[in-house]
Amino acid sequence: MAEEQARVGVGILIIKDGKILWGKRKGSFGAGLWGTVGGHLEYGETLEQAITREVAEESGVHIKNVRFLCVSDFLTHFPRHYVDIGFVADWEAGDPQVLEPTKLERWEWHDIDDIPEPVFAPLRGYIEAYRTGKTYFTYPAPSSEQA
Repeated sequence: MAEEQARVGVGILIIKDGKILWGKRKGSFGAGLWGTVGGHLEYGETLEQAITREVAEESGVHIKNVRFLCVSDFLTHFPRHYVDIGFVADWEAGDPQVLEPTKLERWEWHDIDDIPEPVFAPLRGYIEAYRTGKTYFTYPAPSSEQA
């Protein structure tokens, strides 16, 4: 059955010494793709509370200087529809840990110019936003999947 309501996703680029923290996803959504810390906005949370919670739940690292990066209409996996809000922050402390082993294989630090492949679609926008300052992206559903 198709989902008939958009959800709000949040994600973050965590920067340490010119490198970004990447995780190899597993599980049902985005399995086998590289992504960063991210998840869903929960009812009653601010966006910053949501991303701070996700960072703690998924990686155990501490961040500082959280700032808005970009927003995307994400329909690539239609009928799933997300409005994805990206952030960027500086690493403050802690070694990344796989705290949700059913959703993640491992964490790795990669240079900004060494994006691991294949990458979860919205993260291409995050990198472009980080490099250029562009703040809005659209990832449309393939026309054959829109009914």
